[in-house]
Amino acid sequence: MSTPLLFNPHTYDPAHFDPETRRLLRATVDWFEERGKRRLIEDYRTRAWLGDFLAFAAKERLFATFLTPASAAGDEDQRWDTARIAALNEILGFYGLDYWYAWQVTILGLGPVWQSDNAAARTRAADLLNEGEVFAFGLSEKTHGADIYSTDMLLEPDGNGGFRASGSKYYIGNGNAAGLVSVFGRRTDVEGPDGYVFFAADSRHPAYHLVKNVVDSSKYVSEFRLEDYPVAPEDVLHTGRAAFDAALNTVNVGKFNLCTASIGICEHAMYEAVTHASNRILYGRPVTAFPHVRRELADAYVRLVGMKLFSDRAVDYFRSAGPEDRRYLLFNPMTKMKVTTEGEKVVDLMWDVIAAKGFEKDNYFSQAAVEIRSLPKLEGTVHVNLALILKFMRNHLLEPVAHPDVPSRLDAVDDDFLFRQGPARGLGSVRFHDWRPAFDAYAEVPNVARFREQADALCEFVTTMAPDEEQSRDLDFLLSVGQLFALVVHGQLILEQARLTGLDESVLDELFSVFVRDFSGHAVELHGKDSATGQQQSWALGAVRRPVVDEARSARVWEQVEALSGAYEMAL
Repeated sequence: MSTPLLFNPHTYDPAHFDPETRRLLRATVDWFEERGKRRLIEDYRTRAWLGDFLAFAAKERLFATFLTPASAAGDEDQRWDTARIAALNEILGFYGLDYWYAWQVTILGLGPVWQSDNAAARTRAADLLNEGEVFAFGLSEKTHGADIYSTDMLLEPDGNGGFRASGSKYYIGNGNAAGLVSVFGRRTDVEGPDGYVFFAADSRHPAYHLVKNVVDSSKYVSEFRLEDYPVAPEDVLHTGRAAFDAALNTVNVGKFNLCTASIGICEHAMYEAVTHASNRILYGRPVTAFPHVRRELADAYVRLVGMKLFSDRAVDYFRSAGPEDRRYLLFNPMTKMKVTTEGEKVVDLMWDVIAAKGFEKDNYFSQAAVEIRSLPKLEGTVHVNLALILKFMRNHLLEPVAHPDVPSRLDAVDDDFLFRQGPARGLGSVRFHDWRPAFDAYAEVPNVARFREQADALCEFVTTMAPDEEQSRDLDFLLSVGQLFALVVHGQLILEQARLTGLDESVLDELFSVFVRDFSGHAVELHGKDSATGQQQSWALGAVRRPVVDEARSARVWEQVEALSGAYEMAL
């Protein structure tokens, strides 16, 4: 039997959601299952455009139901609900990142619209969603990337309250088919931040020129060019600093989706990997009889469980956010950076076990091994998000404040604050609840206690030997510190979710044995950094710990891994 900790299409029943959400999620699973594995893999290999999937989504009003906030809704089932969006991310990731990507960039394209006070544009977007259209987010450029300070999309006033836009955009998903593209540019007649503009464009307009798909994939990641494109007053979404804020706040909304997509990829790959390893005989024994194989698959399994726990708990903070509670601004880059890099580790561990099988063209795994690499690199690199996470470190570790408890948030309500986040600044003023009680609740779990020693050591580091002004300019050193801090935050939310869900403590103990090793590894890395002081080097070696070994616990966890063999296989 399959463990309930992982998504299994054969048994999936999202009973915790309202009836229409349940119907749509189950219908999406059934659509993929009925198409079958052969078609799934063939479309991936031939780089086929996703027209049939988008037709299904249009017929079921999937995007319209999930991505229309209540303020623009035409029926009671439409809302922006991060919990069910996360559930769909996982399903789409499970079957292929190409499907998820068309949905993800639609979310990004909608961000500036739903943040806008432009009623005409909002109505237009809602109508397009109901018609089954997709959206695009025209931010990045070939020369500048996502450096929006340097945009070369120029808007020249036309004398009638509108503009003529000229310039190009690069890495723009859905740019071949979007009914509405939210495009970022700057006015030619206004200098500085006051000149920024976000406007709505139509990919079917004659002044919109599609150049190419810049990747070899079913994902259409376009380069497009506007040549004297007419921007009417009703097309303008944001101007000035509000346009800049809309760009960053849209990324805040969108990059969260990467974590649950990576979870879906890992889950599908794990079913294949465990099933193959369990049935392959080597030297007269199943591959899974070898101790190193068991360790690698068990490590992959508990890491994956940790990814799910952290992401599920982060949803609660997103949904409970408000002007006085912006803790999500830490947990968001954590989902993007930490969860997606964990996904890479999970796939690598499994690939070490199944070896050449991971290259075979008839398996999902070969696709997963490629696609899992992309998620840490989208919506800002790992390094960018680690640097962002560091801004919160002192307040989180050392200066907690009282916050009301955040419950599990599966209620069917609209997450409207995500579209009124306000100015994208003031990160240093964000305050957090005390991280220690989450650890205290599991103080009897040996490896949670061992990891807590390391977390306390990090507090000592920040208090007594934090980087000075000169060392703070050494980003290579700071990123090592960021990895240590990220582990503490990762562990905290996992423990909170474990308590809410009653997670098997054997799995939790095994997971934290992995985290103890991870912390030790990053501490050794910090020890070797060029700018590390003698005091910091001594601290780093002193923070190294050995996990608590328990063969009986590991055997119990292995039983859960072994149960995945044959638990799910996609029909041909």
